[in-house]
Amino acid sequence: MPLDNKTITEAIKQAKAKSGQKKFNQTVDLILDIVEIDMKAPEGKIQEVVELPHITGKPNKICVVASSGDFIMKAKNSEADKVLERADLDMLAGKKKELRKLAQEYDVFICEAPLMPLVGRTLGPVLGPRGKMPIPVPPNADIAALIKKHRKTVVVRMRAQPIIQVSVGSEQMKDEELVDNTMTVLRVLDGKLKRGLKNVKYAFIKTSMGEPIKIKA
Repeated sequence: MPLDNKTITEAIKQAKAKSGQKKFNQTVDLILDIVEIDMKAPEGKIQEVVELPHITGKPNKICVVASSGDFIMKAKNSEADKVLERADLDMLAGKKKELRKLAQEYDVFICEAPLMPLVGRTLGPVLGPRGKMPIPVPPNADIAALIKKHRKTVVVRMRAQPIIQVSVGSEQMKDEELVDNTMTVLRVLDGKLKRGLKNVKYAFIKTSMGEPIKIKA
């Protein structure tokens, strides 16, 4: 399915126009109907972290899991939304309600690599199903740069159904920024799908409370 800046821009303008007046900044989603793909094969399971060129109206909230003092200090100085230390992990073990709340509140989890086995046991059961498994990084990683990058990442997933739905921004963003973000996601999928964008039968743009607008090929 040929998708270009012009057709995507038209769909974004229509979606915004038909979104209705709301008291919150609605997200703008890209929805793709995927065809001619074997959902039981590896090709039917896509999970890609994509860095968008423009930060959305709702930047990702980031939780850093750390053990070493230097890493903890760098994470706090880099304005991570939350820093979990080893003692915090031990206290969370087995507390399902608190673990679910943590998984819902934060969008991206970055973990100091030596802690990954413990993090996997403690947080894995709640983060895995949500596609939020922590990103392991070495203790000497540039945590400030990683946090800046992941403020504007999205996870592109396809699992049980041949449908991909991913946020590309919010309605208060400029049209051209939303187009750039949308095209970035499409370029990644063009390289991941077996036949590239030829596997996309229909594509839509939709605001949180609005109707889906078809991107006309």
